[in-house]
Amino acid sequence: MTMVSAIQDWEQSFNNLCDTLINQLQENQYLVLELKAENSHFVRFNNAKVRQTGIVIDGQVSIKMIANQRIAYMDFPLTGNRELDLSTAQECFDYLQTEIDQLPPDPYIVLPSDQGSSHEVYQGHLLDSNDALSHILPIVEGLDFTGFYASGSLIRANYNSLGQKHWFATDSFFVDYSLINADNKAIKGCYSGTFWDDDAFEKQIEEQKVLLEQLNLPTRQLFPNSYRTYLAPAAVADLLSMFSWGAIGEASIRQGGSVFNSMRQKGEKLSPLFNLQENFSRGSVPRFNNFGEIAPLHLPLFVEGELVNTLINSRTGKEYGLTSNGANGAETLRSPEILAGNLKYEDILSAIDTGLYISNLHYLNWSDRPGGRVTGMTRYGCFWVEKGKIVATIKDLRFDDSIAQFFGKNLLALTDFQEFIPSIGTYGNRSLGGMLVPGILLKSFTFTL
Repeated sequence: MTMVSAIQDWEQSFNNLCDTLINQLQENQYLVLELKAENSHFVRFNNAKVRQTGIVIDGQVSIKMIANQRIAYMDFPLTGNRELDLSTAQECFDYLQTEIDQLPPDPYIVLPSDQGSSHEVYQGHLLDSNDALSHILPIVEGLDFTGFYASGSLIRANYNSLGQKHWFATDSFFVDYSLINADNKAIKGCYSGTFWDDDAFEKQIEEQKVLLEQLNLPTRQLFPNSYRTYLAPAAVADLLSMFSWGAIGEASIRQGGSVFNSMRQKGEKLSPLFNLQENFSRGSVPRFNNFGEIAPLHLPLFVEGELVNTLINSRTGKEYGLTSNGANGAETLRSPEILAGNLKYEDILSAIDTGLYISNLHYLNWSDRPGGRVTGMTRYGCFWVEKGKIVATIKDLRFDDSIAQFFGKNLLALTDFQEFIPSIGTYGNRSLGGMLVPGILLKSFTFTL
């Protein structure tokens, strides 16, 4: 089945279901229906061998009923079987009709509106599930290649009873993997996109093999201290992800839970080299949110270190008298981009001079959210550099540093290239989108253990 025909089947099933339910609404009742669906091929690898493979065809519908300042939700699967889907949907609809008046009023409820509809379909060039392995396994032959491949079409939709319809579908894939040496040390990589390219995948593997060879260097134990540090794009993406944990959302700032609350009050800024925006032009995620509102194609958040916008959804806007900018219900980053700088790839090691090259971080968490302090561990492919040359690997270190430092006072340079770091979550459904980020060079990054 082609992407187009598969999407048309999903769309027809969802349209039929929505029409049936909306036609039953009583006066002063509203309905919002959302769809998450996918047709995905999954393969799990271990030691360059297939350990698990399968196809997932799945759809999930969320019904939201609004009436008398009250709101009620239910979810159910969309199977494509018209009779079964309509029966399940009707059962959920009838339940909401009887239960909604039992719920407490919501003072900040956001009513649906019709601000125009959208229909976006991005067709890529993906590997056929029948021969995907022939494009992957020969390139990693002889390596201890362990990882996960996912590929297929993803769909998001948001319809409401006022006639607004948003439909988004895209093709995407990723290969999230580790290359492991004889001492069980690993280099991590991720090849992703919408158009599979054998040459690009092979080039990335060859580059990773160079780093894998460097894992055979002696291991150096470093003591807690602050070191001059280069963070590769994957590590930068990990740090940027913390902005979505109660930092960049306006509600969190207003409630005092974000570092940007004190920065706003004191007029503080990050580094003038730091520029962050939401950029939906890649088409990797829908611009519409769970309220059915369309976000701007580009929304600057930091310009030359100054906070110029936060993420504001309609609920927050209603509570604080602000204008929504199309943020989602959680006011998290959906398609962030940190703009590039001028540090060239070939100059990274000489720019470090003596210090650390960090490929990946993990186990990140706030150690002080209002203070903007983040903690976590180094992971995979992390090296000690002396006089512009990698001379040793390192034992894993725990870091604890603040946004005001690593995106502020200690930020020396950003690379002149960016990498797209995809969202690879598959819990419940395959995630959309990712982050477009450069690498960064820091004058100092603090390690505590």
